[in-house]
Amino acid sequence: MCIVCDRINMIKEGTNPYFVKELETGYVVIGDNQHFKGYTLFLGKEHKTELFELEHPKKMKFLEEMSIVAEAVSNAFGAEKMNYELLGNGDSHIHWHLFPRVSGDIENYGNKGKGPVWWYPMEKMYSSDNRPSEFELKEMKEKLLAELEKLL
Repeated sequence: MCIVCDRINMIKEGTNPYFVKELETGYVVIGDNQHFKGYTLFLGKEHKTELFELEHPKKMKFLEEMSIVAEAVSNAFGAEKMNYELLGNGDSHIHWHLFPRVSGDIENYGNKGKGPVWWYPMEKMYSSDNRPSEFELKEMKEKLLAELEKLL
């Protein structure tokens, strides 16, 4: 079974605590782990494994909405730079990873803390220590939703 489809089903059932907003082509969710404060995902509504599998109008809308979500994330969490990933090797359902970056967020791992997110050790990035509390998650969702509403 597809983990992204599972997460989408939780949204539809009202049981996904990380859900922020439904858009035309996808769902905005706060990431489970928050080493990069404001880490957000944009889950494609269609179960496709490649971006090019979407029909052209849907693909353009998906890219536009991802860009709007990224701008909202940047505004909400004070990013100095945004990192974008659409990989799908592990979870083969199109979804964007949106990482708001600030100076020093990967400590001293390569290039004075300015390298890509994959330079940061996975065990640290996905540590349970990086899970937001219920209060923090509520606050993050409210900030992101407010920024999305301004841009949509």
